[in-house]
Amino acid sequence: MSRAWRTTWLLLAFMLVNFADKAVLGLAGPEIRADFGITRQEFGTAQSAFFALFSLAALGVSALTRRVRTTTLLLVLALLWSVAQLPMLWGAAGFGTLLATRVLLGAAEGPASPVAMHHVHGWFPQRERALPTAVLLVGAAAGVAVASPVLTWVITHWGWRWSFGVVGLAGLLWAVCWRLWGTDGPLAPSVTTKKHSEAAERTPTTDTVPLRAILLSGTFLTAAFGSFAAYWSMSTMLTWAPDYLESVVGWDLHQAGTMVGLGALASGAVILGHGLIAQRSARKGTPRRLPPGAGAGLLVTVAGCATAVYGTTDSLAVKVPMMLGPMALAMVMLTVASTACARIAPPAQRGVVLGTLTFVYALGGILSPLVLGGMVDRARSVSAGYEEGWLLTAGLLVTAGVLAALFCRPEATARRLGLPEPAAGSVPQVPVAH
Repeated sequence: MSRAWRTTWLLLAFMLVNFADKAVLGLAGPEIRADFGITRQEFGTAQSAFFALFSLAALGVSALTRRVRTTTLLLVLALLWSVAQLPMLWGAAGFGTLLATRVLLGAAEGPASPVAMHHVHGWFPQRERALPTAVLLVGAAAGVAVASPVLTWVITHWGWRWSFGVVGLAGLLWAVCWRLWGTDGPLAPSVTTKKHSEAAERTPTTDTVPLRAILLSGTFLTAAFGSFAAYWSMSTMLTWAPDYLESVVGWDLHQAGTMVGLGALASGAVILGHGLIAQRSARKGTPRRLPPGAGAGLLVTVAGCATAVYGTTDSLAVKVPMMLGPMALAMVMLTVASTACARIAPPAQRGVVLGTLTFVYALGGILSPLVLGGMVDRARSVSAGYEEGWLLTAGLLVTAGVLAALFCRPEATARRLGLPEPAAGSVPQVPVAH
């Protein structure tokens, strides 16, 4: 196994634990609400607390990738988020402790995805990044798929508090493995000192382009909004699907947990399948029938239509296939957005651009638990509230899909910014200050 792919598999495990952390609150939600005596909107506040510093931390820590090696950043993040889970094992820890630990957990996990993406892109040239990027994003689906049955069993047999303990211990185990085997790739841009960074800003070079030009491009804006909609949809499923399947559909905890896990597996299969197809096309030099943004936009639009059907039908024969099929297509946008934004950013600015992307799409994780929780609590019935919530999610997906299909053009944007595609295997030459 090459070192590049060994690193990729380690980071897949990193993302798996990362999303298991996110899934635990949704799976334990009914028990937590009953134990603490809180409403759905209050529970939504606890879920949103996770994202209180998520976006800001993603932006701030990603900016550090120019001065601190990503190997070190990833280790620190894993240690922080693992420690943040453990206080909930204390029997006296109440709703206030839950809120505080979710804020800390979100601050530690917010930078995880962009820093991991930046790190793995240091091991692969541009043309070969689609598949490893997809593999990392499969960790999101796999994390939920593995966590759903495992944590459901833990909640049933050990109580909901131990579900937090299990994912915390898993994170500590990963940190040990990363300390032993984690390392930077040959294509990783070298870190710079503060003095050198300030000198570089006074003397523009071809290693950077104006950040505003990247962030205000049609490619970045539509990729970010498309990712926002996809992340909103994913956060909605993680937070509210278990409760929806229990309260509206009438399933028990095990059935709901199994369905959420199967839905996550479907998302993972879609992400991995898309990555394999993109990688094969890039290696063969097969001409694209559609630009990557256009193709992803169409898939997100289909996912939005499927979400509308899922939320309005009473037929399980229709609802289940929607959840396990076309609704999962929205996750393709996360892969395409990451690779598109990496394409329009010079290596030295890639971490900052990916962090900004995360800052934008993570807002979906902040807003969706609060908005849907409030909608359900204020509606004339739980069923009617969830139907309105699913339709809102569908509208976001369709709008974002259409915009991405029309305006997300990474290659055209890269050419306009003066960023020709590097030759396969070339190492970007970034000024280094040792």
